[in-house]
Amino acid sequence: MSDLSVAAGLDSVGTPSLWAITILGVLALLVLDFVVTRRPHEVSLKEALGWSAFYIALPLAFGAWVWHRYGSERGFEYLTGYLVEKSLSVDNLFVFMLLLAAFAVPTELAQRVLLFGITGALVLRGIFIALGAAALQTLDFAFLIFALILLFTAAKLLRDAFTGHEQTVDIGTMRSVRLLRRFMPVVHEYHGTKMTVRVDGRRALTPLALVVVAVLATDVVFAVDSVPAVYGITEDPYLVFATNAFALLGLRALYFVLHAALSRLVHLTYGLAIILAFIGIKLGLHWAHGIWDGVPEIPTVASLLVILGVLTVVTITSLRATRNVVPGAKEVVTERK
Repeated sequence: MSDLSVAAGLDSVGTPSLWAITILGVLALLVLDFVVTRRPHEVSLKEALGWSAFYIALPLAFGAWVWHRYGSERGFEYLTGYLVEKSLSVDNLFVFMLLLAAFAVPTELAQRVLLFGITGALVLRGIFIALGAAALQTLDFAFLIFALILLFTAAKLLRDAFTGHEQTVDIGTMRSVRLLRRFMPVVHEYHGTKMTVRVDGRRALTPLALVVVAVLATDVVFAVDSVPAVYGITEDPYLVFATNAFALLGLRALYFVLHAALSRLVHLTYGLAIILAFIGIKLGLHWAHGIWDGVPEIPTVASLLVILGVLTVVTITSLRATRNVVPGAKEVVTERK
């Protein structure tokens, strides 16, 4: 990654040693999570809160180090990018929640499924980040392409929000599930954390394998708009990777903390659409500024204030709109594809 940044001529704080330390740290945290979830168990609120506090304190401490080591501009870029990625990762949880419900995943196995989804998302976003860095260097209109992707996604989110379209998951129509069933039989019962079992002398998939593949398939969709969004905040591939990694690592614990509250964030889709559209406009102006000097650019500090403001407003309006809803009575999940 660091070699890519240097070869591409991108301005990055990511030295080879910093890249190595960060990647090893991310791998260590993933291994720790797999160790924690090796024995299936139902996650208590106390456990989830503890891990969530850790995964919030860690990126904030890292942001303070970036600010101290590389200055306020890089610090603002990191914090703004992290906030954007964390907001989008919460949206990931909506889809994960649907998939876990559709596959009737036992409560004690939910965190293992989430962990596979997070690992897949990290790998995919690493690939997209590398491709994005290469595109920024080789294509003069890369920022314009990123802007159009974000504006298209924002328009789709707004359309779904205004039409009140709610997402449902039909396991039988999912392409990934149908493809797996063509090649291997599938048993109906879960067998702990096993992906396959032997039935009548033949290897068969468990429902856990199907839901993990389904979650990984959704990771591709989220990476398409997530990576361009953070590139709209910073062009530094290292900071892009760091914000994505820190935002994703805490999802497993955050899911169990927010599970009951997720259904109340009914206006989150509007907020994410506004944020993505704003970043899309920011990217478009940045591209145009490179051609016409008179075109203004949106500073990172202004971006941070706008994103904070939007998230605050949609959270307040969502809680007010659902103040009479009994928690757990009905989960409303807006489509996010």
